[in-house]
Amino acid sequence: MTKPTKIRAKVVDGIVDFRMLMRHDMESGFRKNDKTGETVPAWFIKEFRVYLNNESILVGYIGPLVSKNPYFRCNFSGKAGDTVKVSWVDNRGVKRVDEDLVKA
Repeated sequence: MTKPTKIRAKVVDGIVDFRMLMRHDMESGFRKNDKTGETVPAWFIKEFRVYLNNESILVGYIGPLVSKNPYFRCNFSGKAGDTVKVSWVDNRGVKRVDEDLVKA
């Protein structure tokens, strides 16, 4: 199991400053193991979604060239107390869902 996604959502004047840190190793499939010389298999987040009050507001597709523990930031309309949920799935089928409330 992976560690929880760190979510920060703070509203100022009706605009939510949303930030998330998805904890994932993000192996490209090109790196070689220092000890054995074998290629480390690819393992990366393929898709993530951001929901506001269970309505999908952002879908992102990423791949093996994104660094470990991807960080994303965006802005959208909302208010304090709204629920923000993040889900992602990787190329091995591992899934993660985390949520938090928008803070004032």
